Amino acid sequence: MMPPEQETTIAPNIPPISIRPETSSVHHEPEGSTTNKIKPSLELDDNGIPMQHQTQPTPPTPPPPRFSVLHQALRPIILKFEDVSYTITFESQKKKGCVLRKESKLRRKVLSGVTGVANPGELTAMLGPSGSGKTTLLTALAGRLAGKVSGTITYNGRSDTSFLKRKVGFVPQDDVLYPHLTVLETLTYAALLRLPKSLSREEKKEHAEMVIAELGLTRCRNSPVGGGMALFRGISGGERKRVSIGQEMLVNPSLLFVDEPTSGLDSTTAQLIVSALRGLARAGRTIVTTIHQPSSRLYRMFDKVVVLSDGYPIYSGHAGRVMDYLGSVGYVPAFNFMNPADFLLDLANGIVADVKHDDQIDHPEDQASVKQSLISSFKKNLYPSLKEDIQQNNSDPLAFASGTPRRSDNQWTTSWREQFRVLLKRGLQERRHESFSGLRIFQVLSVSILSGLLWWHSDSAHVQDQVGLLFFFSIFWGFFPLFNAIFAFPLERPMLIKERSSGMYQLSSYYVARMVGDLPMELVLPTIFVTISYWMGGLKPSLVTFVLTLLIMLFNVLVSQGIGLALGAILMDVKQATTLASVTMLVFLLAGGYYIQQMPAFIAWLKYISFSHYCYKLLVAVQYPINEVYECGPELHCRVRDFPAIKCLELDDNMWGEVAALTVMLIGYRVVAYLALRMRQPH
Repeated sequence: MMPPEQETTIAPNIPPISIRPETSSVHHEPEGSTTNKIKPSLELDDNGIPMQHQTQPTPPTPPPPRFSVLHQALRPIILKFEDVSYTITFESQKKKGCVLRKESKLRRKVLSGVTGVANPGELTAMLGPSGSGKTTLLTALAGRLAGKVSGTITYNGRSDTSFLKRKVGFVPQDDVLYPHLTVLETLTYAALLRLPKSLSREEKKEHAEMVIAELGLTRCRNSPVGGGMALFRGISGGERKRVSIGQEMLVNPSLLFVDEPTSGLDSTTAQLIVSALRGLARAGRTIVTTIHQPSSRLYRMFDKVVVLSDGYPIYSGHAGRVMDYLGSVGYVPAFNFMNPADFLLDLANGIVADVKHDDQIDHPEDQASVKQSLISSFKKNLYPSLKEDIQQNNSDPLAFASGTPRRSDNQWTTSWREQFRVLLKRGLQERRHESFSGLRIFQVLSVSILSGLLWWHSDSAHVQDQVGLLFFFSIFWGFFPLFNAIFAFPLERPMLIKERSSGMYQLSSYYVARMVGDLPMELVLPTIFVTISYWMGGLKPSLVTFVLTLLIMLFNVLVSQGIGLALGAILMDVKQATTLASVTMLVFLLAGGYYIQQMPAFIAWLKYISFSHYCYKLLVAVQYPINEVYECGPELHCRVRDFPAIKCLELDDNMWGEVAALTVMLIGYRVVAYLALRMRQPH
């Protein structure tokens, strides 16, 4: 754990799990005090980890604690998994000439017969070499693994995880965080979304401050997170990992899964994070984590370990007894004081190290025999006792008493309106850096000024030139927003899956907040573009005509953005969506009515699905009213709508049909995008 002077300990609000009646040890300030201070008494256990004890009895009639959610949210969870197996199916490909053809489907067993128990107050670690199935097992135990998992996984005797969605924390290996938000903003927004309605906004914000203090993030609380797709580094890797853990700790989960919390960190930072996890476990939580290669100091902090080799378990039980067990089955380290984790990983790889021949690796046949021997020993010596332990836990009254779901478990912790408000504010704060980036502003300004110079004060007699400028408006603001919108959902998919899996908000509130938040950011640049190009290009000097032209362009931008959102949500792959969008926009461009005036009848229907066609017609109709004339010869004036490039558009006095078509597209594409997101969300 962090040094006491840097830490605001909230664990005393949550006494260790016991069958005896629970008592509270919160010290309450006298009346008039603005905060409730918690004064724990700290002692060190055998491993130097602080242990909390009650220091004062609870007053007979105490006022309610300000952050009572810390106590109310904790319900002990006993995790049991028996004979967990998982198989993936993939298609092999074989090259015949220059073509790749799919061959027969192959099946690979990732997990096979993994068994174990994780109790409240324990830190359980999963060890094994790369590719042994650690992350797959952790994801399966958290109920977030796609596909069918065989075997039995129960939480307090129940296999249904729906009532535990907001009681289980899951920290992935890759930190999924918004890079431009600060540490305080990240945890504050998470607190506003995840903490219950019974707490006010100020109490939720103070709760985020408490978590920051407990995890030792006070020094970097106002620093941007960084990393990911951002071009700046932000906070360090260890601090970023603690922010990810802090997001889950906000709801005080009874069961916490952490995937590879020490990857890429130095030994001191790794020990700090594992110490924090063990301290959280000592407060009565069940914590399960995967560790790739722990040091001996880290290994001593584990209560239980599960060791995997090619998806098969070779040990599952107390961490301190593993060397005795391996010695009983004939595997003794070559020298004393060896790190148990190193010895376990060698055996999981099938390598029996000899002190005289460290540089010699056994043959593959010998490695396979060592692995098979360890797997057989597990089934013979450990599996029966583990199964007996699981059956014994099934009769534990604590498991069922604490596992009874409450009525409020399946309800959202915050209202739809509050979710919308928080997500809207967070989205505006995060995406403003992207929407108003210097590169994007330069791109729009440079194109608008260039187009204004090319059409500089064009003469009204040059109808063809002015019509070309209007068509350029429609195609530029058809391509630009579409290709920007394609990236929206594929890039946010990891964040959306993580937060939706935790039950933070409804998909509808996220989607509406995203749509509303995009309006001010997506419509500012088109307004600037049209304002510059319109007056420089010498179009009709009428304020009403300019406003109508601007409104049509903004309408066109929203429709184009809807197509991009739909393509991105359906494919969820940027490369595929970009390719399909290029073909789609090319079709809409050719069918827009500018390049081809007389299309064959069998393909003329394409213009009716092209939003560029309707936008172009509206722009021309607004620019050239029905009685507008131009100088078509010496002292000769002709109607503009009789000009060949305009006459083929078949303009009429009532253009509401084009407005209705664009409105249907505006709504329809966004509905398609929402339904695509809904179908892709497992939760």
